[in-house]
Amino acid sequence: MERHEFGVAVRQLRERTAPEAVGLPVGRRRTQGLRREELGELAGMSADYVRRLEQGRSHPSAGVVNAIARALRIGRADYERLCALAGYAAADGQVPTDIGAGAMRLLERFTDTPMFVSDAAMNIVAVNSAFLALEHWHLTGDPWEWNVAWRTFCDPFDDFKQSADDATDHEAILAAQLRSALLRYPADASLAALVDEMRSRSRLFDTLWRTPRPVEAYESSAAFIHPDAGAVTLVGSLLAIPGDDLAALMLTAAPGSADAARLAEIVGAAAEPAIVKVGQPGPG
Repeated sequence: MERHEFGVAVRQLRERTAPEAVGLPVGRRRTQGLRREELGELAGMSADYVRRLEQGRSHPSAGVVNAIARALRIGRADYERLCALAGYAAADGQVPTDIGAGAMRLLERFTDTPMFVSDAAMNIVAVNSAFLALEHWHLTGDPWEWNVAWRTFCDPFDDFKQSADDATDHEAILAAQLRSALLRYPADASLAALVDEMRSRSRLFDTLWRTPRPVEAYESSAAFIHPDAGAVTLVGSLLAIPGDDLAALMLTAAPGSADAARLAEIVGAAAEPAIVKVGQPGPG
């Protein structure tokens, strides 16, 4: 019975979600709300799986419930109802920081690709040696020196340059990630303190918090200024790891480009260890 009710609730939420509210174009539509294909793309699952969920033919994991909630940008009451119908408690404790097997495999298998894994609050919890080889993440001793959003809005890097359009995309992604995290973990005092401090320190972040920009794609481009190799332009793509509520950021260069050659040179000189778990105040 609960599985059927969960499916009905997902369908109702999908159909009442305006496309523009989740960053999708309106266009000409024969039905209200989002299509199954659109919800699937936003939540990182197939349209067929969305159909099976709505028909009560599949039981969702807690990660799937969270992914749907993030995709539809639903409020706390709707989120708690989805969790209850799926048989889970709402994720209202501390932001999880444990690195699961899936995240470790990503870091282990893409040794030639700069990558980090972050928690739902955008705190980096692990990096690979290729990421450290870029030598742009200089530590400051600040309590949030390993938080991507904090470093972007309140303590930016000198060796990290973006165009206006890419910076706009990057800022929208980070604000959306933090809004989603606070929705899922309202009892996390550290996350609440981070958001409050950022809103106080950064007028831009406060504006984005009050009036979010739509996120069209979870990636942006930037030039990393390496002390020896010079500028290398890389595209950062954010990949969700739903089961652990973590995310991985992969930095790649256009195949066959001069940037790809420079990146290979930088990574080739990287020292072990291949994976570094990050604590406070720095790698440990």
